[in-house]
Order: sequence, then structure tokens, then C-alpha cells
Amino acid sequence: MSQYSIKDIAKLANVSIATVSRIINNKGKYSEKTRRKVLKVIRETGYEIDSSAQSLRTNVTHTIGILVPDIKNSFFADLVQKIEEKLFEKEYSTIICNTDKNEQKEKAYLRMLENKKVDGIIVISGSYRHGFHFESSLKNIPYICIDREPADFEDTIFISSNHQLGAKEATKYLIDHGSKNPAIITSSFISTSIESRITGFREALSENNIPYRSGQNLLTYEDSTSLQSFLNTNKQIDSFFAVDDNIAIKTILDLKKLGYKVPDDYQVIGFDNIPSDQVLSPTLTTIAQNTSKIAETVVDSILKLLVSPKDKGSQIFIATRLIPRESTR
Repeated sequence: MSQYSIKDIAKLANVSIATVSRIINNKGKYSEKTRRKVLKVIRETGYEIDSSAQSLRTNVTHTIGILVPDIKNSFFADLVQKIEEKLFEKEYSTIICNTDKNEQKEKAYLRMLENKKVDGIIVISGSYRHGFHFESSLKNIPYICIDREPADFEDTIFISSNHQLGAKEATKYLIDHGSKNPAIITSSFISTSIESRITGFREALSENNIPYRSGQNLLTYEDSTSLQSFLNTNKQIDSFFAVDDNIAIKTILDLKKLGYKVPDDYQVIGFDNIPSDQVLSPTLTTIAQNTSKIAETVVDSILKLLVSPKDKGSQIFIATRLIPRESTR
């Protein structure tokens, strides 16, 4: 247990006891330079702040909850790790809640985070068509939505990759590389970000005078049998844009199983740039999301909301990047 007192910390940092108290409790006025100096002394001395007592006094826990729909998903895992790292640098701890795309589980986690009096919540995309809404009864907890659109944009800050533009770029890339009739492959789970990717795909077709018909240009992926049936019915299709890399990888493996060559017979492009893309044969052309930029923007935004809860209502879109590989010509 530390033998240093708050008086010792003030003396070592050459500031008043009141200044140390304000910095510890995150209240009152002090410069960033002073804050860094005091926190440096606290770290070096091993001075232990009574966080439970501090939380009771200030209603501040320096904890952020993160709701993630599927922690096994490479994209979500990468994004959560980067958010956690940046929050840790800002001296915030995190509670990561994996909802498994289950709304009941999500509601239970929200109640738990509320009872723990977290300072803020970060909500990452789920497979729900309706917008996210949360209203705390114990304390006004601000929240940030990533990819998952809120029920009311004025209640939060919405941060997302530009899924629509990314999908449009992917489809245009297929067309520019010889495709006359692209198709989009999706899953039965449709989130708002997936809807945006479908919209971008349709825009690219429209701008290139290619008609879109859901039965001919859209396939809901199930297995190789559904893919073969789709190809038998729609012989004009010559390329695929998959709404995520996992579906794109399954599509390539199924095409090879059915005797087709990628990209000679069918070009395939995905979305997310997960690690498996580069070990697949052929390697997968994809749209990369800038997880570092998303994480940085999310952390900056949630910390600003903690200081100024009324600064809501903005929407921030992060640019994507196309990475050409062997699955396209």
C-alpha cells in the first residue's frame, strides 16, 4: 500500500493540494501541462487513488462500456482493440460486452453498464434494422454509435466508414476490369451498414446502365448449392461483390469446388480487409476500412461528450480504400 499522501503528491509536483484534488476528481480548472505533471508524479510514486470513494463523490468512474456484436469477427476485434488502447492512453478502463447479435443480451448488458455507472458507451454495429436507442434512468450516459445508425441522430454522434461509397468503388472496379453483369452476395443478417453497401452497389450499376433486379443481381448466401442454383439461373453474371470478406472467401472456395476459376470465370471482391484475405488462393481484392482512424475519432468524440454532453447530432464518415489483389483481373 502506498505511503504517499495527497499532500506529498502536491509537494512533489510543486502545486497546491487543491490542484491535485481537482485533477484526481476531474473537476475545476487546471492546465494540461499541470495535469500531466501531477499524473506523472502519481504514477512514479505509486500513489493509490481510492477510486470507489472518488466515484461516489464525483459520479465519474473513468470507465467506458463497449458493445460489440461479434468479438470473433476480425474487423470488430481489431477495432475494439484499437479503441481500448486509445482509451487506456487517456487513462480510461473499458468493459467489453459481446452481444452475439442478440437483442436480449444487448439489453441485459446495457442494464449492467448502467448499474456500474460507466461514463460513456460505445455501440458498434449489430444485425438490427432498427436504430439504436438508450435512455439511462440512473445517470445521463452519453453514447457513440459506430456503423449502427441511432434511432435519433440528435441523441448521439454517429461514426461510420463510408460503406456506400466503398461498395460503389468496389462495383465500379469490377466493371472497369471487364465485368458486364456483377452480382452482390449478402447474408440473411442485414445491418444498416450492409444496407448502405447494397445501395452503393446499385448506384454503380445504375451509373453504368446495368439494370438491377433482386432475383438476378442479388444472392443471399447459404452454401455452394445456392450459389450453383443462382449461376444456373443467371448465366449472364460474371463477377461478385460480397458485402463482407467472410462471404467473399466462402464464395471463392465454393466457385473452386464447383470447377470455376477465379478471376478467369468470375471476379470476386470483398469488404473489410481481414487477415485471411492474404493467405487465400487467389488472394482477395477488398475494400479496407480505416480502423485506426475510426478508433481515434470514436475516442475523441466520446471524451468530448463527457465534457460537453450537448455536443451531439453530428455524423462523421471515414473514407475506405480499395486493395487490388488476385481475385480480380
